Parts: sequence; C-alpha cells; structure tokens
Amino acid sequence: MRLHGNALRLTVVIGESDTWHHRPLYSEVVHRARAAGLAGASVFRGIEGFGASSVVHTSRLLSLGEDLPVSVVIVDSEERVRAFVPELDELIGGGLVLLDEVEVVRRTGRGGEPGAAE
Repeated sequence: MRLHGNALRLTVVIGESDTWHHRPLYSEVVHRARAAGLAGASVFRGIEGFGASSVVHTSRLLSLGEDLPVSVVIVDSEERVRAFVPELDELIGGGLVLLDEVEVVRRTGRGGEPGAAE
C-alpha cells in the first residue's frame, strides 16, 4: 500500500492492564486495525503518566505493579482512519482517542524500498 502525503494519525491512550474479553485491549485494537486493512499500528508503553483519575502511574522499581499508560498509534488516509473510529466505540470505555492530521514523508517496508511489503 502506498501511503505518502497527507494522512490522519489515530492515537488511543489506555492503561496497560485494560482488557477486552480477557485479552489486552491494546492487542485487540491492533488486531482490529489489521483486519480493517489499515496501513499499520504500533503500541508504545509509557514509563509514567496520569489520566482522568489523576493517579500517577510509573515504571519506577517500587511501582512495577502500576497500570502504565499505553498508546496505540495508527496512520492511514483520513477516509480509512475515520471509517475505523466507530470500531473503538465498543472497546474504549475509559481512555483517550485522538485524531490529528500528519504528513507522511517516508514510509519504508522491510524490503528497504518505499512501499515495500512489511
């Protein structure tokens, strides 16, 4: 898939311990994005943060059991991302869903060539 120029970035910020039917919620979002044919999705684990509860979660040694923030980032065309957003309605009870316009200046697949299969 060729992705270049204007695009939309979808960022879902949730807790690491959030689940959907006994599966990590971030994993469910990634698998649904893949099933929807989106260009790609990545999960990033935060080392510290707080949300609506105002409780600070941290990865420091004494707090390893804390519910760390996780972000799922998806970038694709505006049309494809907006079509996917309703999928999140049933999944995201507590969390943050962000959309922002981005410009893709380079996308390289595993083959090293722009647009190569990943």
